[in-house]
Amino acid sequence: MSTPPTPLQGSPVGIDFGGSGIKCAPVDLANGEPGERARVETPKPSTPPAIAETVVALLRRFPEADGPVGVTVPGVVRHGVVRSAANIDRSWIGTDADVLFSEATGRQVHVVNDADAAGLAEVEYGAARGRRGLVIVTTLGTGIGSALVHDGVLIPNSELGHLEIDGHNAEKRAANSARKAEDLSMRSWAHRLQRYYSTLEKLFSPDLFVVGGGISKRADEFLPLLDLETEIVPATLRNEAGIVGAALLASRG
Repeated sequence: MSTPPTPLQGSPVGIDFGGSGIKCAPVDLANGEPGERARVETPKPSTPPAIAETVVALLRRFPEADGPVGVTVPGVVRHGVVRSAANIDRSWIGTDADVLFSEATGRQVHVVNDADAAGLAEVEYGAARGRRGLVIVTTLGTGIGSALVHDGVLIPNSELGHLEIDGHNAEKRAANSARKAEDLSMRSWAHRLQRYYSTLEKLFSPDLFVVGGGISKRADEFLPLLDLETEIVPATLRNEAGIVGAALLASRG
């Protein structure tokens, strides 16, 4: 781990909870920069009590950062309650995660869908900074996560990876996992992405698409193959987006 920067006293903390790992860092909201980051493996099974215990332990590593806490969850979150569970224990469904984490930590905690957090971070600090109108941020990974942000305001739980296109759940054919599983060339995969993004374009008439996920590092290999009216650009915050977005949303209450 690199030498820690100056402690971010009073800063909000972002925690990115995923199926394989949990990352935590205080965030300077003036510039969207995380401080020292801690990461642990996600407990197995990833039940709510096990994750709450892990969150408490992670926060103890940053005693100076005593601001509000934001936690991402890979599932639909409505008013703090988890309504779906992707790659985490199904006992999360119906759990009031805001209450769970707030009681466990003794702090104000706000829980948000992971793609929503990443999308808001890209609009506030990343590839879509300063852009008005409707921005659609998509993450191409195991599935397709999505976030809709209009004039800086998040429209939560869009779940656009589950659109039915040509009789298929979109992410089953267009996610990066499908490219790898079927050993598709970038050109072949781009044909599927073209169909996906053309459908989003027709339905929402966005002002900008931002493409995230690990594969965005290779955006120059597939984004130029797409023919869209809407500008489409790679995300810039990469693995920090969830942490930054969670902290930002927590600060807004």
